[in-house]
Amino acid sequence: MKSLKNEIAKKICYTDLVYGRINKKLKIELPNDKIEEMVCSIINETDETNFQLKGKNFYITNKTRNVRLTINKNTFRIITADRLK
Repeated sequence: MKSLKNEIAKKICYTDLVYGRINKKLKIELPNDKIEEMVCSIINETDETNFQLKGKNFYITNKTRNVRLTINKNTFRIITADRLK
């Protein structure tokens, strides 16, 4: 049985707009390839107990990095990244 973390890491995809959204929301200025590396690192570092399915999205909360990723459950497309409050 595949782990959810591995499945998301393998299938995750991005739109052109999401790179700008992630930079804006996290107040960073990274090129697209570095954003993809960061997202993969966050997914791999986060324990699966912090992966939550609500409605049509997965919410991956990494308290060490103070970030929450939102990923569509059907397409595995990253929607946004938010700083935790």
